[in-house]
Amino acid sequence: MRKITIGIVILSIIIIGMVIPAGFSGQANSVVITYGETTHANTNYKSDVDSFFKSQSNLDLGSAVEKIITANDVNKIASSITGRTYDSSQVFSSALVNLNDNDNLEVSVDKAKITTITGDMYLSALKSAGITNGHIYVTSPVKATGESALAGIMNCYEEATNVEIPETVKEAANKEIYTQAEVVQESNVSSDKVSKLVDDVKETVKQENITDHQTIVNIIYNYTVNNNINITNSSIENLANSIEQTQNVQGDVSNYENQVTEVLNGTKDTANDFLGGIFG
Repeated sequence: MRKITIGIVILSIIIIGMVIPAGFSGQANSVVITYGETTHANTNYKSDVDSFFKSQSNLDLGSAVEKIITANDVNKIASSITGRTYDSSQVFSSALVNLNDNDNLEVSVDKAKITTITGDMYLSALKSAGITNGHIYVTSPVKATGESALAGIMNCYEEATNVEIPETVKEAANKEIYTQAEVVQESNVSSDKVSKLVDDVKETVKQENITDHQTIVNIIYNYTVNNNINITNSSIENLANSIEQTQNVQGDVSNYENQVTEVLNGTKDTANDFLGGIFG
């Protein structure tokens, strides 16, 4: 069974929107864009990315806050996922977040450029990490698989809230994205089917508070049979490991959510600190 070969453009660094009290939703500079440094340095690449953002979000990008993601930023993510090292000519992927659009978490992915990870995959992993609000748009000027985007989202979410996401939660969410991408690339199963499988099994495991590995394996196996999904036993085992890891960190997720709630309610940081974290 072949191992995933991750192309040099897979790493997408994405800022995420979050729950913002009503008083903040109308603030100026509520649109944030992150550009990979390779994209930002190339006029044509940047234009392509901006065109996607404009067409999908219907926003005026003139007042958007822009951030550049460097190879150094990317390598901090890659070290825990692929072990690869990237240079300044290999950081392409970009994202926009609309902080005004915060009723529910949404992710709009440029399917022509992001070839493996779907919006539903990002949603599932983000929700596992306790992130449930904001609208994110993901694209790249060249094709990218998108496995590592989640780590960038969470790093920027920490910046916005001044609350650190526990390493256990980051690792579980990153593992979920990577494992799903691996299953998609090793099988003939679509990204959407794999995403739904993981989402449905996670919900069952969470509701029944299941932590036993073999029980999770059995649930996944039964799901694949009932839904005519053909994946290998090795893939089932890897998915079970990922879902088990997510389930085991739910206590840390709850603690993180409580800290973010304190920030939003003004009991931990002031409103100015909050906005400074997003736009500083």
